Amino acid sequence: MDTHINRNKELSIWEALIPVIALVAMLGYNVYIFGDDALSGSNQFILLVGAAVAAIVGFFNKVSFQKMMDEVAENIKSTAGAILILLMVGSLAGTWLVSGIIPSMIYYGLQVLSPGIFLPATLIICSVISIATGSSWTTSATVGIALIGIGGTLGFPLGMVAGAVISGAYFGDKLSPMSDTTNLAPAMAGTDLFTHIKYMSLTTVPTYCVTFIIFIILGLTVETTGVADSSALLADIQKAFHITPWLFLVPIVVIGLIVKKTEPLIALFIGTLLAAVFALIFQPEIVLMLSGEKTLNFANAYKGILNAITVESVIPTDNENLADLFKSGGMQKMLGTIWLILCAMVFGGIMDAIGALARISQTLLSMAKSTFGLFASTVGSCLALNITASDQYLAIVVPGKMFKKAYHDKGLAPENLSRTLEDSGTVTSVLIPWNTCGAYQSGTLGVDTFDYLPYAFFNILSPFMTLIFAAFNIKIRQLTTAIKE
Repeated sequence: MDTHINRNKELSIWEALIPVIALVAMLGYNVYIFGDDALSGSNQFILLVGAAVAAIVGFFNKVSFQKMMDEVAENIKSTAGAILILLMVGSLAGTWLVSGIIPSMIYYGLQVLSPGIFLPATLIICSVISIATGSSWTTSATVGIALIGIGGTLGFPLGMVAGAVISGAYFGDKLSPMSDTTNLAPAMAGTDLFTHIKYMSLTTVPTYCVTFIIFIILGLTVETTGVADSSALLADIQKAFHITPWLFLVPIVVIGLIVKKTEPLIALFIGTLLAAVFALIFQPEIVLMLSGEKTLNFANAYKGILNAITVESVIPTDNENLADLFKSGGMQKMLGTIWLILCAMVFGGIMDAIGALARISQTLLSMAKSTFGLFASTVGSCLALNITASDQYLAIVVPGKMFKKAYHDKGLAPENLSRTLEDSGTVTSVLIPWNTCGAYQSGTLGVDTFDYLPYAFFNILSPFMTLIFAAFNIKIRQLTTAIKE
């Protein structure tokens, strides 16, 4: 809410767009050349090249190098929490594999979730967890990882499963009163939290229903390549791990902590430590194997657990369908995602410093001649900020500040703005590979952003739904005369 918006009157809209056009063109070519390996490092460097282009534009418009670096520093500082959460997610994934938590989820999930109901069930499960926790990130890091594993063994494309996970996670994130973005949007627009949630549900619920129907159809029509008889998979999981319902205590504790408004970073840290204890209790042979030693004592147990938390862990199995599921990268796996976020923050910081973000939003605002035009400009501004600033919070804060007066001047209640900010700013962030949300979800679920993007139906449809409501003047609340005066 305290974010300062840098304005530069000397910067034209065409100059503001030069870095954006250059970045999109370079990233497009880079993905064409490297394919799925683009996120291994080349995309990160391209973001820095885009930042250099933005800096050159800034120099021509009398913006000092120090100012640019100050904004970059502020941007990187704002991602400190996200980076620490990413590291904790890596450690959590490692210990939850070694302790048998994720294999147990897959084991029991395979017996309950048949291919016909798997996709809609995934959507509902993630929706419930996300509403309870208020966090799409926590949802993906816990049940999301397990559902990816179950979907993979059933033979579903991982992008499709990730799309269902993300759709459910962001539905819950939008409607939960504990969500940070759900609190931020009404604060920026000038309305209260529960008015915002009630008004936002008018577009969110129909979008969710359409998404649910699509996943039902996909679940009934998509031909999976998984084995029809899962008995062999279940036997191999039991062969590698000691499977027991007691292992579910750890995710229950983590979700309970989040529901009780414990900071996600603390909850994930506690989940990691509990899983480490459960690994020693239920999977001592695996802990010993990871230590590389022959006898289990305190030092070797310590070594095995720390290896699970920090570096790649591979649990041997003769079943090819389980090979990828029995592997975790630990904290080390998240370093590439963190690298991507840092480079994106450099680009976003320089774009903010030279006034490009403000110029792009101002131009979109000036094009809003009608009520529908105002809504469309807000959506366009949120999308542009998600692409250029690489951060969903800026995609809410900047348009929220710049469009607030315009909504008031047109006689529109502030909940119109807060709803549009969420319908376009919150949910589309995960569709941008170099956005903090896109990078996080891709790194956590192990699925490339462009693989799950076509299946993140809730996130894709949300901006269109809010525009349909605006175009047909459906539930567009007006300011009362008393409020205007």
